[in-house]
Amino acid sequence: MERCRRLLKSLRTLTLLAGSMAAIVFILHLAALTAPPPPPPPLAACQLASPLLVGRRPVNRTSSPPSFQEMSARVQSGGLYRPPDCESRHHVAVVVPYRRRLTHLRALLRHLHPFLQRQQIHYRIYVVEQWGNGTFNKGRLLNAGVGEVLRDADWGCLLIHDVDLLAEDDRNTYACDRCNPTHLAVAIDKFHYRLPYSTYFGGVVAVTPEQFRKMNGFSNQYWGWGREDDDLCKRVALSGMKVVRPPVALARYKMIKHERDGGNEENLYNLELLNRTEASWHWDGLNSLTYQLLSKERRHLFTHLMINVGEKPSPVAALSPS
Repeated sequence: MERCRRLLKSLRTLTLLAGSMAAIVFILHLAALTAPPPPPPPLAACQLASPLLVGRRPVNRTSSPPSFQEMSARVQSGGLYRPPDCESRHHVAVVVPYRRRLTHLRALLRHLHPFLQRQQIHYRIYVVEQWGNGTFNKGRLLNAGVGEVLRDADWGCLLIHDVDLLAEDDRNTYACDRCNPTHLAVAIDKFHYRLPYSTYFGGVVAVTPEQFRKMNGFSNQYWGWGREDDDLCKRVALSGMKVVRPPVALARYKMIKHERDGGNEENLYNLELLNRTEASWHWDGLNSLTYQLLSKERRHLFTHLMINVGEKPSPVAALSPS
């Protein structure tokens, strides 16, 4: 009889143990089902030369290239793109100064997204628009735009791009040199595919944030068309750097023809300002900038920044540090 009681007790113990084990197995199985998936393995770095490059090709200034629809579908909100299958070597904010050039902007976006994706660049396109109908000030607008862009994300390279230029060759890499500012728009069809003069520094320029701060950005004093790019070139030398350029054979651009905008007429007074760069660049630039950010909007193909840069001052006020 005692033996039977011991046997029953052992069976109960085994039953309890079996139930506990089943409960443990169930809990472990449930935990496995509800646990977040493991993170994907890190992507390998993109190749130094992208295998997607096609080289020089004809530029269509009006209609979408065949690849645009597919490549625009890969763009995230605000004009953001990352290569899907490798870790980009270049992290670039493309900054486009803009006002009343919608046809040109559409052409640039249709061209630029496929171009940058073939280069396997991690990028976002920012369109920086000057508010109002007053005199255009490209330098002040870009100083403000760069400030807002760097508040938005920690970009390693700033690509300042005129709205009316389309690159012909995707081997002209949209990236920064670590040591010196890069002038990318070396050969424009308007100038017969050569530099109009040796210190020309307009169109498309790549600088790191550190380089931009080192030369105190653009001057804020150039109202209307002309000379702010020449002033920036002087600042490169005055801050101890030099301009580097890719080969002319690669750095070719088509310019979209247009009439000069109202509010952006040539300002002959800007030549006088250019003669004063050596004396003014320390106090006229990022460290004297005033502006108002009116809006920031993530659109599909770009991030739009609307900026009030203020009104054109009298010539006397423009010559003195504030």
